[in-house]
Amino acid sequence: MAQSRSSHGTRITLELWHPNCWAIESTERVGGGILAHAIYTAPTTEGESVNGLFTAFGQTTDEVETLIEEIRESPLAGEVLGLQERFGRRQPSTLPGNVVREFFLEYDPADMICPTLLEHGFVHSAPVRIEDGREYWEVGFAGSRDEIETAIEHVCDDGCAEVTVETVTSTPTGESERKHRMDALTNTQREVFKLARKRGYYQWPRGISTRELADELDISKTTMLDHLRKAESKLLDPDDIGVE
Repeated sequence: MAQSRSSHGTRITLELWHPNCWAIESTERVGGGILAHAIYTAPTTEGESVNGLFTAFGQTTDEVETLIEEIRESPLAGEVLGLQERFGRRQPSTLPGNVVREFFLEYDPADMICPTLLEHGFVHSAPVRIEDGREYWEVGFAGSRDEIETAIEHVCDDGCAEVTVETVTSTPTGESERKHRMDALTNTQREVFKLARKRGYYQWPRGISTRELADELDISKTTMLDHLRKAESKLLDPDDIGVE
C-alpha cells in the first residue's frame, strides 16, 4: 500500500561542487579537510559578508598548517580568526583526523550554496565536510522521493553546481522534516521567512534588499533581520528549535 507523502522523512547525502568556494579550492590543492559548523551574519551588514565557524582537520600537524595557510592565501576567503590549537589529541568521532584546528572566517555570501539548497527543500542536518575539492552534505528533503531529481536539477542550474546523490534513506517520521521545523517557527518568523523566499531574498543576485523587505513588512531592518536569522537558525539547525 502506498504511504502518504507526510509519512516519510527523506535523508540524503550529497556530494557537491560549486564555483567560487574557498574551501573547495583549498582542499583540492592540498591535503586535509574542513568541517563547516555554522554561519553567522552580522545584523549591521547588508549582506556584504558572513562569518562562519569551521574546523580544519588532517592526519598531521603539518597537513593542517598547510591547509590553513592555503585558506589564508585564497582570494575568496577573509582573515582567519580565533584559531584554537588542539594538536596531538584525538577528538570525538564527529571530528575526523588526528589533528584539528578551529577557526572563524569572514567571506562573501554570494559564494554560499546553502541558500540555494534551502530554497529547493534541502535542509542540512549535520556539519558540512569538505575534502578533495568536494562538499558532502547530510540533508533532509522537504518533498517526496520522486521530487528529488527535479530539485537537484534546480540546485545545479541556480547554483552552477555539480551534485551527486551518495545515499537516500526514508524513515517513518509522522511528518516531513521541513514541516516539523516550519511548525517550530513563531507566526512572525514564518511570515518573514516566507515573504523573503517569495520576494527572491535567497536568490543571487537578490530580488529584494533587506531594507526593501523590512519596508514591506512595515518593521525596522534590525527587527526584520532578527526574525529572519532566528527562522533560518531553526530551519538549518534542529538543535535551535524552541530557542528564542
